[in-house]
Amino acid sequence: MLGFADPQRRLRRRGVVFVAWIAGWLRLLRFGGATIVAALSPSVYNPATRAVVARQIYFTAWQVIPGFVLFVAVLSAVLVRIVDATAREYGLSQFATELTMRVLLLEVIPLTAALFVSLRSGAAINTEVALMSLRNEIEALARAGVDPMRFEFVPRLVGCVVSVVSLTVLSCAIALVIAYLGVYGFFLWGVPEFTRSVGNVFDAQITIGLGLKCLFFGLAVGIIPMAEGLGGSREVHTAPVTVLRGMMRLFFVLVLIEVTSLAFKYT
Repeated sequence: MLGFADPQRRLRRRGVVFVAWIAGWLRLLRFGGATIVAALSPSVYNPATRAVVARQIYFTAWQVIPGFVLFVAVLSAVLVRIVDATAREYGLSQFATELTMRVLLLEVIPLTAALFVSLRSGAAINTEVALMSLRNEIEALARAGVDPMRFEFVPRLVGCVVSVVSLTVLSCAIALVIAYLGVYGFFLWGVPEFTRSVGNVFDAQITIGLGLKCLFFGLAVGIIPMAEGLGGSREVHTAPVTVLRGMMRLFFVLVLIEVTSLAFKYT
């Protein structure tokens, strides 16, 4: 009997874990939907909210621009060199520029910007919201007549989206310059061919897809840490587990967005 009951207990435990996992994702989707709807409402953006949004963008993106630009420049130079050398080795030098831009600008840089913002801001947001929930600060704000959605959640979401999109655009501009220099050097004779390659890569469909991917990256970086912070246990010792679970879910969603983008693009 004991041997029969033990598998039943394990099966029941796994069922409880699975139900909790599903409930966590449903809670995340409900919170994300409510936050996106609030962010799209013009009435939310009073002067106080705009000030919080600006401060969030400043700490998430503006402060780190020098270090991030240097990192992207080094990464771009290395990848341009690798792709260009590989293309020439296999006799595909005429496709080197286009291949470099497809790998670097469409795939590597957007994901890098999202990971950078998630590591700098996502973990901090997760921790802040988890501690606010533990100390009942969110309920206290609501009782005091201050809308947490307007002054706490929407600014963080908008800040993350703007930061991811802005850093991606800036990085793509830097990568384009480095790609040209890596393939053609400091000579202007390659500008027409380079321009044609850029036009071939960034057609309307690819550009819209890149914009949507950056948008989804920003939404994920903003929503998931807040949702996990709110949904964590009200015990202090569980706060690190809540932050870790939030970051794991965030990285899972970022990879899922990237894989889905690749599937739509190349199938």
